[in-house]
Amino acid sequence: MSKRVLPVILVIVSSLLLLGLAYSFFWPTAVRPTPLSAFTAPFVYGHFQIPADNPLTKEGVALGRLLFYDKRLSADNTVSCATCHLQRLAFTDGKARSVGVSGKELAFNSMSLANTLWGPQHFFWDGRAQSLEEQALIPIQHPDEMAQDLDQLIDELTADEHYLKLFRQAYGEINAKNIAFAIASFERTLVSANSKYDQFLRGELKLSADEELGRKLFMAHPDVKASLRGGNCIDCHSQFLTSGFNAKFDGFANNGLDSDSNLKPGLEKITKMKADRGKFKVPTLRNIALTAPYMHDGRFATLRQVLDHYDQGIKVSATLSPLIMEATNQPSDSEQLQISLNLSEDEKLAIIAFLHTLTDYTFIDNENFSNPFPIKRVPHE
Repeated sequence: MSKRVLPVILVIVSSLLLLGLAYSFFWPTAVRPTPLSAFTAPFVYGHFQIPADNPLTKEGVALGRLLFYDKRLSADNTVSCATCHLQRLAFTDGKARSVGVSGKELAFNSMSLANTLWGPQHFFWDGRAQSLEEQALIPIQHPDEMAQDLDQLIDELTADEHYLKLFRQAYGEINAKNIAFAIASFERTLVSANSKYDQFLRGELKLSADEELGRKLFMAHPDVKASLRGGNCIDCHSQFLTSGFNAKFDGFANNGLDSDSNLKPGLEKITKMKADRGKFKVPTLRNIALTAPYMHDGRFATLRQVLDHYDQGIKVSATLSPLIMEATNQPSDSEQLQISLNLSEDEKLAIIAFLHTLTDYTFIDNENFSNPFPIKRVPHE
């Protein structure tokens, strides 16, 4: 090699090294997050899909967990996603209708975030979000919930060196789409699958006599001709998951809460179809003993009130679910015209006993789902 060529090569190599250093300083290298290899889901829950553009990654889930608990996502830094979704209450808030930064009651009861991978992939009681990513941004911007301007939020997060690093590792940059991606990724990991009922399904234990009777009633559509008594629960709350069916809007139903004159729009607001008036998303019954009060407006304080509603309190309307209208344990020759399951007292108590087997204590105590921020202790005077 000539003496003239060597210096030229050295200059080129040096220039490339300097250019590489400058690129890595001003523009982060390609994002290569780690696949979430430890994530598992019970096969009995059925098929689920992760969006191709938002795969589950270790970095994305960790970032989503931080954002979920960060009160900076609200305009006045007082409310986080976790304010209305408390882990100890299976990610509900214990209120009939949630309250955000405005101090006003919202239209709906806070829904559990357990097992959102399955069931109707239309979120909120009225189905207004078609993905968890879309769902994540709606409360942040809602004037009564978190009232946060997304551009302002991005500026706040960008000013935090820790968030800059985490976003760089997970998605590359801080923007609204990636904020939604991260929160949705965390929410997809909130799998509840270790209740007493799950342990029963795995053959690890037996249910008590009352719980087993309740399970059978839960799973049965009553058939008087066949002398089959049932609670009719399974017709809407699909087996194992106990949430609504996931095909299109099959997971939404009018369950007889109100007559025609008092029906709220529900799904009709989204589909613009009168046939959907009064239909709301069928929620999961997983951890149901922890998620009172019940229904979209929190009108029932106890599981007993819920059972009494389905037994004797159904109100007829044009869009009432036919599965509810035809479900009865009453003999066909009865003079009773009111829609009624006609359950006995013991049968109601048995169904409630079974519902309590759906509580997953490992879910509400799982550190991977808990608040990652230090808890501020108020000193004693």
